[in-house]
Parts: sequence; C-alpha cells; structure tokens
Amino acid sequence: MKSQIISVTTGSRETVHDITSACEAFVRSLGGDGLLHVFVPHATAGVALIELGSGSDDDLLATLGDLLPADDRWRHAHGSRGHGRSHVMPALIPPYAIVPVLGGRLELGTWQSIAIVDLNVDNRERQVRLSFLSD
Repeated sequence: MKSQIISVTTGSRETVHDITSACEAFVRSLGGDGLLHVFVPHATAGVALIELGSGSDDDLLATLGDLLPADDRWRHAHGSRGHGRSHVMPALIPPYAIVPVLGGRLELGTWQSIAIVDLNVDNRERQVRLSFLSD
C-alpha cells in the first residue's frame, strides 16, 4: 500500500471542496491497477462522490442545512452555533470513499468528482489520507 496525506483548506464557511485533481495526481504517480481509498480523519467532515459545478454542491449543502439545522438543538454544543450537527454529518456522508483505479487513472463516472464535505466552520484546515491499494 502507498499512502500520502494532503492538506486541504476548507475555509470559514460550509463547503464542498473538490480534491479530484489531487487524487488523480496521486494515482497517476503510482500507475497500475488498484483501489484508491480516500479518508478524512476528522470527526466533522465527510467524503462524497458527487457532480460539482452544476449546482449539486449547493444542493447538497442546502439539503444538509435542512436535515441538520445550525441551531441550538444539539447536545454537543461547543464552538459555533449548531456545531453538534457537524459531528452527526459523517453518519450521513462517511469520512471515506473507495474508487477503482485502472492503468493509473481514476475510474470515476463522467460527472463524478471526489469532494470533502465540511460543515464545521471552526476548523479551516483538514488532512486527507490518500491510500493506493494494489497487489
């Protein structure tokens, strides 16, 4: 297994942050066939395979806002208002994704991208572990 950590700045607002190009560069540098495992080791972020740039990212954030409102209902209540919802989100959008790799290329669908989903406005910096599993 080959592994690398990349740093991602998600900023001070809720975001769906595209990391596809970093994932592509990682698997291209290794070549071959296998699986790319993308893991964000944070309790308040997730990894999504989603179409980006067509409004789907905004739709995802709006849906998460409806499902997990940023209000005072959350028992986990430190940090910014509604912070507890950021800890619930990874149960809906898991902190990992696995993508097939053939010949050093991600086998994503035509409109799929790999993105970090982050509702936690208190944590601007994220680490993402990319692992390439092959035989």
